[in-house]
Amino acid sequence: MPDSSAREIGSVIGKIPYRMALAGGWIDQPFVSVHNPTPPGSMVVVGLEPTFRFMDRSGMATSTREVARKLWDGVLPDQDPHELVRTLYEAENRGKAAPSGSQDMAGLIIPGISRLDYDFACVGGCFPAHIETSNDPAVVSWLESVVHVLPIAPRPEQYNPLEQKHLDRNWIRRLGQCGKDCFNAILTKDLLALGSSMNECMSCWEAILPCTVQHPAINVDLMGILRHYQSQYPGAMYSGCGGGYLYVVSREAVPGSFHIIVRRSAAGG
Repeated sequence: MPDSSAREIGSVIGKIPYRMALAGGWIDQPFVSVHNPTPPGSMVVVGLEPTFRFMDRSGMATSTREVARKLWDGVLPDQDPHELVRTLYEAENRGKAAPSGSQDMAGLIIPGISRLDYDFACVGGCFPAHIETSNDPAVVSWLESVVHVLPIAPRPEQYNPLEQKHLDRNWIRRLGQCGKDCFNAILTKDLLALGSSMNECMSCWEAILPCTVQHPAINVDLMGILRHYQSQYPGAMYSGCGGGYLYVVSREAVPGSFHIIVRRSAAGG
């Protein structure tokens, strides 16, 4: 749990949580989920305590967090989280031709570790058809201990991860499945399965949306870095398109990394 010094940073950076997205990301986008032959496809999000300021443009939902900060004066309302997800989604995407996915909002608002299930047949894939959440203290503590976070670099300003789309149905099926596998691995505290699901997610990104990991505007060898850590540890994946942070799963220390602190529900269950 965050100590008093960590909580005090909220007076500077705000008290709205951050979120971490694990395996299955992009399945929340309707242009992806519409091609899933075996819906629902799933992804995993984790609510994070705002114990320091994460980099912008780094896959931590910072733009959505800023909308929430302005909308709710820096503090999440004590209301039904599912309704808050829809309110925040509408506030951020009003008038946008290319709306952001609802996993950003769900991850910021819902405490604990959540599996979001997306089916295009349910409200056009804009919101999860079902959400499964764990706040089990043993599971949360285990995830905090095995996820190591390495700062890499924010995505470039002039960068579009969607310049190439290869929306192959089998790869999209695999993307949605790796989110299910990720959540199951976390619940069973299976390190190898967690790493495998993350590695699979990165393979899916590279196949479906190759500009998420390779693009002329990106001046960091993202794939070289990723493959190094995947070869040394059970699994690794990026926090978002174009870099940001690298999540490495390991029981051992990972040089230069730090641990996340999961935002638990008030009940802790």
